[in-house]
Amino acid sequence: MTAPLLAALSPSHCPSLLTSTISASRHGAVTPRRGRRACSWSTARGRGGTVSRISCSSTLDDTPAGLITVAKPNYVKMKATVKVEHTDPSNRKVLHLELVSSDLDSQTGKEKTSIPGDAYYWGTDPIRGHEFLLEAIFDVPVSFGPIGAVLVENEVDKKMFLINIVVSPDNNESASVTFEGNSWIKPKSGDTVKHVFFPLKSYVPSETPPGVESLRESELKATSGDGSGERNKWDRIYDYEVYNDLGKPDIDDNLTRPVLGGDVHPYPRRCRTGRPRSDKDPSSEKAGNYVYVPKDEVFSPSDELEFLLNKGLMSSTPGLWTMLDTSERKSLSFPSFTAIDSLFDDTVVEQPPSTVSAMLVEMARKLLNAWRPASDTMEEALQALKGLKFEMPQLIASDRFAWFRDEEFARQTLSGLNPLSIQLVTEFPFVSKLDEKEYGPRESGLTKELIEEQIGQAMTVEEAVEKKKLFMLDYHDMLLPFVNDVRELDGTTLYGSRTLFFLTEQGTLRPIAIELTRPKGKPPILAEAWSQVFTPQQWDGTGSWLWKLAKAHVLAHDSGYHQLVNHWLRTHCCVEPYIIAANRQLSRMHPIFRLLHPHFRYTMQINAKSREKLINADGIIERAFSPGRYSMMLSSAAYKEHWRFDMEALPADLIRRGMAVEEEDGTLTLTIKDYPYANDGLLVWESIKEWTSDYVKHYYSSAADVTGDKELNGWWDEVRTQGHADKKDEPWWPKLDSRESLVQVLTSIMWVTSGHHAAVNFAQYPLAGYFPNRPTIARKKMPVEEGPDRAEHMADFRAKPEKELLEVFPSQFQAVLVMTVLHVLSSHWPDEQHMGRHVEPAWEADPIIKSAFQKLQDNMLKNEEIIDERNGAGDLRNRCGAGVMPYELFKRSSGAGDTGKGLPYSISI
Repeated sequence: MTAPLLAALSPSHCPSLLTSTISASRHGAVTPRRGRRACSWSTARGRGGTVSRISCSSTLDDTPAGLITVAKPNYVKMKATVKVEHTDPSNRKVLHLELVSSDLDSQTGKEKTSIPGDAYYWGTDPIRGHEFLLEAIFDVPVSFGPIGAVLVENEVDKKMFLINIVVSPDNNESASVTFEGNSWIKPKSGDTVKHVFFPLKSYVPSETPPGVESLRESELKATSGDGSGERNKWDRIYDYEVYNDLGKPDIDDNLTRPVLGGDVHPYPRRCRTGRPRSDKDPSSEKAGNYVYVPKDEVFSPSDELEFLLNKGLMSSTPGLWTMLDTSERKSLSFPSFTAIDSLFDDTVVEQPPSTVSAMLVEMARKLLNAWRPASDTMEEALQALKGLKFEMPQLIASDRFAWFRDEEFARQTLSGLNPLSIQLVTEFPFVSKLDEKEYGPRESGLTKELIEEQIGQAMTVEEAVEKKKLFMLDYHDMLLPFVNDVRELDGTTLYGSRTLFFLTEQGTLRPIAIELTRPKGKPPILAEAWSQVFTPQQWDGTGSWLWKLAKAHVLAHDSGYHQLVNHWLRTHCCVEPYIIAANRQLSRMHPIFRLLHPHFRYTMQINAKSREKLINADGIIERAFSPGRYSMMLSSAAYKEHWRFDMEALPADLIRRGMAVEEEDGTLTLTIKDYPYANDGLLVWESIKEWTSDYVKHYYSSAADVTGDKELNGWWDEVRTQGHADKKDEPWWPKLDSRESLVQVLTSIMWVTSGHHAAVNFAQYPLAGYFPNRPTIARKKMPVEEGPDRAEHMADFRAKPEKELLEVFPSQFQAVLVMTVLHVLSSHWPDEQHMGRHVEPAWEADPIIKSAFQKLQDNMLKNEEIIDERNGAGDLRNRCGAGVMPYELFKRSSGAGDTGKGLPYSISI
């Protein structure tokens, strides 16, 4: 007989079994690990089959509180089973619980007195061995009413992760009620507030059971804090702060960075930590040993991702820096493309590891040779690099020369890592909006004559614009204000750029011109502005190589904008205020909180790690991307000029960029028929919107229900006025005045955390792991740029053009650093929650919501089938062809590793 079967027996037979783990052989003693009786059992065959006999005797005199074998008159015996992780099974009494009634006292009109009980270690989950089971027994008055909440206090000096609580009449688990957990419980020594858990049934505020109304309100006050004091690691307090923690002025004056957030540098808000201010720069926070994240936002113990981020990625980068980070080594270029190719192991086609542990082992193997002590010569550094082997990125595994081809350069604007910047040309000529006195001539060098020559005189520019044939990557006005400052930094340069494409009859884009611009110099260097246009149709060696160099500069611009704006800003950064506001204004029993909860999983923890290692002063972004120390100021400028919540919806974004037109019936027609990001993204968008609409209609029967929900409107008002305070007065903020407006707002947020983020994140290593395809930095200016060193530069370029390109590309240090990071950041982990696969317990508990979720599951499966069909369609040349990577980023399913597909709910990496 097994322990679970013994546990199912009546407590009147053996009450100690309610709190004990049983270990037994076929005939012998059964000893409770922390019980009050010793029991033995045996089996015998009789006429009715096998009969089990149990006998118990007291072995301890102390009777744990709450363990009563027989219910008192007019009382019902209730059992609470608590599932936890990260606790010590040797502890006897683990948690103190209190059951709270949903009803008020009929005589006093006040809340009923809660029923206390202690939870003891009982056993281990038979399926998930790392999860432990605790049990508590309560005598509950018949008149108590439904259980509306459970209060929890830790009784041991160790943190634990509470998964759920199931309360049921003893011996009648079919009548059980589950209380949602997924929350950390502080150790006893640090716990002063009882943790509240509500049942899976969701309630809008007006329908809250009266017995828990005040508890609902007090829980929200507890998570909001009062805006004072430094947060400690056990707090669950959510509040707002500007980005004043990126610099480290107390360590080095050169590490001072401006505050992001406010009139000078508008930016979304982050979570407040309350750390002391810097001694040297009172506007900045002092660096600490850790960055506070509310405890419920950190990884659960089963998520080995915490280990990876703390010990893997974040430990590997200092090791690489130690090896190469000297003034000599960090600027060391690759001597040849053969040397670049030697970084990759293409001898074995590896299967993705099936667990995070396996991934860590594999990553450790690959990085082992890079973690060598710093050597004294460049030759030894090169020798260390020779041992570092990365798996071959998917793009290059399909076509070793894909990165070199113009058609691939153009294709990736529609189905690559950054398909959110390409836009339709709607006006000609091209004119800058910047101040001519400060930046130079506003007119573009992309003239009518040049464009018509490049399209073979097939039509005039005006006809091409009218027929929607011209498209552009336009980083001219965005980058030009930063050019002079960036050029004062060592080892990098910058231009404003425009890249023009022509739509062919086959539905593909063809690059026809790149314009690179340098503005006027700043005093005291008053150099004139410089601009030049480069074209691919050059039938001489010099022109051909200049085109390749110009492409490298544009790719560096696109990589920086992708990472700093379309990835970090528009997903990670702009979502954090939604999470903070939700935890301050929406009760955990609110249906909208429960809808959004999986979309917010681990985002704040990831963002905190990013502020520590990626976007901080002298962090990975500053060291390896063209804007250097001005990277986050560029992100702030993009937020100020371009970010609008109403344009974060996929259809609105496509229409804004001219990539789609909304028809009279509300449907979208894509400007480029074969635009994989838009084609597949709209499938996901519509699936999310249908699911959200079904969900909202279940809880809100009218517009009045939406406008009357004080928590919902408090959340949305706080998103605007505090989370995005620098844009709070903009007229484009949607109003929550109907079910339709609520659906649109929620769908937009859910799209950004899932589809948008997946599109810009999970192809990072497959497409950018081979860095010549997407260099993150351009380290040298164009050799034809006007200046005192032009003649010497041109002579060197003509003599060794390949060396010139290699010196424009990232250095060995920068390349290995970025490749390592991209390998981690674009990986999927085995415990990810994927869209339409993971179902929240609260969704499953409601039959109507469960049915709506089943529709979402079905739609996501249909989407995968459609995507597979499209990837096999030979006429869709932007996703199908010789050596062409299929576009799979919106397929919901993915194994572990760098797969180039998979659709998690949240920004969890």
